[in-house]
Amino acid sequence: MKKRILNTFFLVPKMMKAWVMMVSLSFVATVGLVQAKDSPFHMIKGNAEQGGFVVLAVEPYAKVDYKKKQVIADSDGHVIIAFGRDDKPEQHFKIISITGEVTLATIQIAKRHYNVQEINGLPKNKVSPDTKTRDKIWIDIKKARKARKINLATPYFENGFSWPAKGIISGVYGSQRVLNGKPRRPHFGVDVAAPKGAPLLAPADGEITLVENMELSGHTVMIDHGYGLRSTVMHLSKVNVKKGDKVKRGEQIGEVGMTGRATGPHVHWGMSWFNVRLDPALSIQQNTKPGDKVSP
Repeated sequence: MKKRILNTFFLVPKMMKAWVMMVSLSFVATVGLVQAKDSPFHMIKGNAEQGGFVVLAVEPYAKVDYKKKQVIADSDGHVIIAFGRDDKPEQHFKIISITGEVTLATIQIAKRHYNVQEINGLPKNKVSPDTKTRDKIWIDIKKARKARKINLATPYFENGFSWPAKGIISGVYGSQRVLNGKPRRPHFGVDVAAPKGAPLLAPADGEITLVENMELSGHTVMIDHGYGLRSTVMHLSKVNVKKGDKVKRGEQIGEVGMTGRATGPHVHWGMSWFNVRLDPALSIQQNTKPGDKVSP
């Protein structure tokens, strides 16, 4: 097996939000992009930053090893990789050609800053759940993990994304609270506050792979968009779909609610690439902050 090393893909941080379009595997000269002509991959579109995902073009049917996950490019050579909240600026992955040649490649991603809030003096029962509740949460986690292992071969994501509800942003990706000195789990999604019973729409085409009533997230629906990419919408008051259904972007799949642990009616929209948690706002190329109004 042959091996070669190429550090070939670099993005200027200020240009991270730009979508890079390409009609073939040949080199495209784009502002903010410096890439060798013999690069083993090209970025078609996406956000090379913490919480983002990119669609790469490699050799058709080549294997890509990244984050202990191996994915196989489609007949056009397209494959998705994604970046976590705290990933380092330099990310490495392997491309294995159909002939077995291994290329070590590097992609540079932009670092982001997140809001961290410290709250002290809270009662213990407001910070840590009891044993019975923890057991229920663990059962839910295992169900979600199983669904995140699915790797559908249909690129539903190609038809784009939109907001799942009309409302006001009440929570953003990456924010975190430190309660009584203990860092809590970061907020892996975007919250849209809307009236109870308001239409809840599919943010993109896909297949329903999970419908559950969970301890923390209430009525929860997971939509798989293919190639390891998926959305999860939570706290629904009503669910109109079942596991195995295929849905279209903008199709009503339920109603906004406040089931599970929620202080008011809203939808939590989370996204992931397998187990890597992503920022849904980046999928529609929109920077959001609390108080912003959004609409499908």
